[in-house]
Order: sequence, then structure tokens, then C-alpha cells
Amino acid sequence: MMPDLGKYAEAVLSSYAVSLVLLLILVGLSWRRSMRIKKALQDIEKRQKKNG
Repeated sequence: MMPDLGKYAEAVLSSYAVSLVLLLILVGLSWRRSMRIKKALQDIEKRQKKNG
């Protein structure tokens, strides 16, 4: 299943690993930011309903 990468196997596999880690970090940060913004919008809506 895995192609023979020869002497470049370490470089290729480490590049894949670094890319995967960076993608996971980006997804995590995006999810965390979306949760923070969602909570802030809910708080704003609650204040508007309370005052209006």
C-alpha cells in the first residue's frame, strides 16, 4: 500500500506529520473561536431582550 520512498522516506513522512499537526491546530483554534463568538452573540441577544 505504501510506496517505496527510499532515502526520502523520513523527510516525506515527517512532512506529512507536521502538516497533519498544523491542520489539527487550525481546526482546534477555529472551533474554539467559533464557540467564543457564539457565546458572545448569545450574551448580546440576552441583553437586548432584557433591555428592549
